[in-house]
Amino acid sequence: MIDQTAKCRALEALHQGAETFVIPNPWDAGSARLLQGLGFKALATTSSGFAFTHGLTDGAVSLEDKLDHCAGMARATDIPISVDFEDGFATSTKEMIENLSRLVETGVAGCSIEDYCRETKTLYDAQEAADRVQAAAEYVRSLDMPFQLVARAEVMLRSDTPLETAIERLVAYEKAGAHVLFAPGLTRLDEIRTLRSAVELPLNVLASFFRGVTVAEFAEVGACRVSLGGMLTWAIARPLVEASKEMLEQGTFDWMQAALSGAEVRALLSK
Repeated sequence: MIDQTAKCRALEALHQGAETFVIPNPWDAGSARLLQGLGFKALATTSSGFAFTHGLTDGAVSLEDKLDHCAGMARATDIPISVDFEDGFATSTKEMIENLSRLVETGVAGCSIEDYCRETKTLYDAQEAADRVQAAAEYVRSLDMPFQLVARAEVMLRSDTPLETAIERLVAYEKAGAHVLFAPGLTRLDEIRTLRSAVELPLNVLASFFRGVTVAEFAEVGACRVSLGGMLTWAIARPLVEASKEMLEQGTFDWMQAALSGAEVRALLSK
């Protein structure tokens, strides 16, 4: 079993490396083990995918459920896990740091803190958001391992906001001490290039907004890591729906022909 410090160092090395890497988003321990077995070097949780496993919508899970989920994912894998920690599950900075310390104890290697408030369903003020990132960065620096902090600017995802506003926020988060920057809602490669020219820290991009774009194309415009959000969860949900419709409407089981065998699953879980 690889210890937490080693996982943090591995994630840090990926962020500092020259190659753009894909960090897929499993929704539970089993899917995490499968992705590890297939050869991915790091994983990220998905808030929407995890909420789905509880029959909930994105943003509706409790802090306790999130922490249990992260602990289970960390125990099940030997590669780093970066957590979508939403807004830290707290409006006050003090409580956010307390929650962050509990997250670190689960064994994960990093997390994102976003500037959208779960409680009020509004964006944090720009200065307050930067102050929250700074507080999180100061806490992370106090640890004896390079726990990776991702700062997320949600402005383009949550509102009709120009790229310049997202850049202003990410520049502030960079100055506040984050390790990685992320602005979900970008939809064009030239937007990534523009953002890349404004900041120095590694950038995470969300592939689900860039249909048809390759990892090589993301690398060309300066993206460091490529995440998927809840897309793997929804990709798995489609054959579930189609198989169910076949059984209900046709009374057949042809969908079984495309299923993995138990041996194939066991082989991946053993890696």
